[in-house]
Amino acid sequence: METIVTRKVSIVLPRFKEFMNMKERIQQKAEELFWRYGIRSVTMDEIASQLGISKKTIYQFYADKDALVKDIFKGITDENKKKCTYFRGIAENAIHEQYLSSDSAQEIFSNINHSLLFDLNRFHPNVFAEFEKFKKQFLFSIIKENIVRGIKEGLFRKDIDVNIITWLKLEMISGVFHNEEVITGKTKPNKFENEMKDFFLHGICTEKGIGFISKYKQQRQKKSA
Repeated sequence: METIVTRKVSIVLPRFKEFMNMKERIQQKAEELFWRYGIRSVTMDEIASQLGISKKTIYQFYADKDALVKDIFKGITDENKKKCTYFRGIAENAIHEQYLSSDSAQEIFSNINHSLLFDLNRFHPNVFAEFEKFKKQFLFSIIKENIVRGIKEGLFRKDIDVNIITWLKLEMISGVFHNEEVITGKTKPNKFENEMKDFFLHGICTEKGIGFISKYKQQRQKKSA
């Protein structure tokens, strides 16, 4: 015989799933619009309109736009942590790991509005501070481990200062979003990132490492042909 508890669960569970599905829909649509148009130019009214819901529905989940932005960027950083860890695990070597990360970054750059991080810094400083924390802690660690790996594999020079080179790489990554050529649209972020990666790797690679650069560049050229 069905108990009262069972009946209550059968009623509450679908409602909870519907509630969570709506939250996910709001996150996904907001993220899509932020990446396409930047954060500042997208209003809560526009997000609601795109979803065919009222703005009040969004406010059932998020107190304000800042809370929504915070939730979205937490999801982005969490996803990036998973990707970085995955790339480190499947990469043939340190240079391959950098190319896998670069491929992922270029996929992101192809869909991102160049004003995104500028908007985040200016209008959502608390969220930007969390992004900077992610960069200076997690990304710093990942980059440093990659450089140490490359040295052990004989692909990166032994005479480099690992900490300084790690910070340099981190600043170069940030430069994609802060460079005037990119912000004004004169240079595509993918091209900027490609040039940066080649410059960086050629600066720290041994002769053996340069051979692997040629290998991975040729692989990508064949794919794009």
